[in-house]
Amino acid sequence: MGAFGDWSQQHAAPSLSGDCLDGSNACDPSAAHARADSVVSSENIMRTDLPRNDHALINIVDAALADATRRSGAWLVCRPGCAHCCRGAFPINQLDTARLRKGLADLEVRAPVRAERVRDRARDSVARLAPDFPGDAATGLLHEGIEASEAFSDFANDEPCPALDPATGNCELYEARPMTCRVFGPPVRSEGGLGVCELCFEGATNEEIAACEMKPDPDDLESRLLEELEASTGTRGNTIIAFCLASSEVDPT
Repeated sequence: MGAFGDWSQQHAAPSLSGDCLDGSNACDPSAAHARADSVVSSENIMRTDLPRNDHALINIVDAALADATRRSGAWLVCRPGCAHCCRGAFPINQLDTARLRKGLADLEVRAPVRAERVRDRARDSVARLAPDFPGDAATGLLHEGIEASEAFSDFANDEPCPALDPATGNCELYEARPMTCRVFGPPVRSEGGLGVCELCFEGATNEEIAACEMKPDPDDLESRLLEELEASTGTRGNTIIAFCLASSEVDPT
């Protein structure tokens, strides 16, 4: 699922039990973290550099969200603690990745315990997902192409986001959340048509939904900034949030 992909699939909550049926230590947190660290090594740390105009993109998208929220009124039921959209892996680009890593670095300064919990959940997720990851597990980058897309469609659909605090149902990295998360809820048009969160707009007609359409980046500033970032870092391609946050180190520069 891309930044404006199909949001119609409902993700059931997975079991978060740490017990393994075979009695091994495969689900032991320390063992899982060791495996995750071996998969996402410090050599693959993604820097947190962001293009100078990234704040302009965020302002544009946030303003579009505020406008769509106003027009949606009671149809839009998104609220703190609703984590329906926080389950299931989806691709994030290098801009999303840089924002998340900067957000984690900032959280580490403000609340180091909470930041370490986020990283722990990311490591646990990588340990679970790495064997079937449809990409290069050493770098965390997803493969491209039709076959890769088909493989990803059945991948990690029940996996909780590592940034999600399971106790509160809130995002620990909300200000740094990926673009997909920023536009989730209001109607957004993609290749598959006009997508909307299935919990919102209950009973609304197609015309009422269309009247609330959000146009998050009409001038496609994101594509230009992404090209600039990838050229400066030399890292191209999509990853997922778990691999982005799983590294034991964050480069804040």
